[in-house]
Amino acid sequence: MSIKTQKAEENHQKGYNCAQAVACAFCEECGISEEIMFRMMEGHGLGMGCMEGTCGAITGAVAVIGALKSAANLEKPTSKGATYKLAAELVERFQEKNKATICKDLKGVETGKVLRACPGCIEDAAAILEEILKEN
Repeated sequence: MSIKTQKAEENHQKGYNCAQAVACAFCEECGISEEIMFRMMEGHGLGMGCMEGTCGAITGAVAVIGALKSAANLEKPTSKGATYKLAAELVERFQEKNKATICKDLKGVETGKVLRACPGCIEDAAAILEEILKEN
C-alpha cells in the first residue's frame, strides 16, 4: 500500500467522507491547503449527498486530476480535453475493478449485494489516481 493510499484510509478513519479522504491525501501535490480541499469536497460524500450519484472516492480523485492538470487559463480554457481524458481513465479503471461507480450500487442498497465498501473504494480510487499521475 502506498503512502497516499494509506493517508486516504487514515483520513477516512478520522471521519472524512470518501471524497475528502482521497482528495486531502493529495493536497501537497495540488498546492491546496487541506482545510480548503476538505471544505470543497464535503458535499461530494455519500454519492454526492444521497447515494444516488458517483462514489465520493472517485469525485475526490477527479478533483485532484483537475487541480493538477488544468492550465487554469481563465481567458482560453485549453486543458479541458486532456483533463477529461484522465478523469475518464480513472472512472473506467474504477468501473473495471469494482463493477460500478454509483455509490448505492457499490453499497448494494437495492440489490443487497455489496460490491465494495467505502474503505475499499477509497483505497482503489487513491491507488488508481496515483497510477494515472505517474503515467501522465
